[in-house]
Amino acid sequence: QLQACGGGLVQAGGSLRLSCSASERTFNSYNMAWFRLAPGKGREFVTAISWSRGTTYYADSVKGRFTISADNAKNIVYLQMNSLKSEDTAVYHCAAAWRAATSLTSWNEYAYWGRGTQVTVSS
Repeated sequence: QLQACGGGLVQAGGSLRLSCSASERTFNSYNMAWFRLAPGKGREFVTAISWSRGTTYYADSVKGRFTISADNAKNIVYLQMNSLKSEDTAVYHCAAAWRAATSLTSWNEYAYWGRGTQVTVSS
């Protein structure tokens, strides 16, 4: 079970940190990712971190602004979002895929999804 939190309303240029907690005891065997869903748009890959926590992936639109990290001791994955833009406004979902997954930017690799947290960036 995944639970995301940390969303809110922020001005353009501001920062937010999202958290996603997992109840799974084998958390460190899962690839973790964040996707987002904006009105009128499809589900968009944002970022992922491999189960070994050694590799990260970012969408071009967030590269250099967002950072994903994981704390295996706490079963939490974080998304630090800086220099936010109005186009970052969306519902952000965390997702988990078993370590055998190969295409971590593809939503259909992920079997487990959190409920999502709203991020609204005002311009």
